[in-house]
Amino acid sequence: MERPPTPPPEAIQYPLLKYDPPMHINEAVKKKKYVRPSTPKATLSPIENKPALTNSGDILNAILPPREAGEWIQFVSNEPATRYDVRTLQEQFYQKLAASNALKTGICPVRMATYRECFDELIRQVTVDCAERGLLLLRIRDEIRMTTAAYRTLYETSVDFGRKKAVEAEKGKQEMIDSIEKFTAEKDELEKHVKRLQAKLKAMEKNVMEQQQADDKKHQEELSFLKRTNERLKQQEETIRQIQKQEREALLA
Repeated sequence: MERPPTPPPEAIQYPLLKYDPPMHINEAVKKKKYVRPSTPKATLSPIENKPALTNSGDILNAILPPREAGEWIQFVSNEPATRYDVRTLQEQFYQKLAASNALKTGICPVRMATYRECFDELIRQVTVDCAERGLLLLRIRDEIRMTTAAYRTLYETSVDFGRKKAVEAEKGKQEMIDSIEKFTAEKDELEKHVKRLQAKLKAMEKNVMEQQQADDKKHQEELSFLKRTNERLKQQEETIRQIQKQEREALLA
């Protein structure tokens, strides 16, 4: 039998989650570690007829599915972890955080992915020793992921809402600026109109005052003329009376 070729170098490497050496899919099928997916037309057997997972390896593969790359497959390691493995995992964990320049606070996908890998490795280690504890950790992991996804959705929704409100605010701000400019122009025009009216009012007041002064002067002149005429008439009347008196005295003499 021909020896299978070396697995492709582009197979994804996980420095935190421990895997077995990759094997060919045909070899995995022969060892009954892998079942090829059925055709779309095949019908699934009822749940009651499915065998329960009792083997820790099967449970581990169900919790952490194997990786596939072309005709190659790689299963999660079923070896128990030692104290040295835990210390190594801790060192690799901090090294990967430092090498990937993950943020210490805030939302950081790189940091979240590293924590996710580390937690998967812890689940693997616990599942190898006790499948029940591994399943419980699986539920905790899934709950954390669902909560994180919900918060991410909420965050993205809030960001979209904030962006929409910001756009509306900018639009309303521009409309407000246009209204301010319009009202400012109207105010300036009204102020110019007020100044024109004030200048017109001053001119009218000046004309009225000049006309009043002219009328007063004319009235004084007419009054003076009438007084002089009245004086002349009185003098003429007195002269006429003197003449008449002299004539009467002359007639009586």
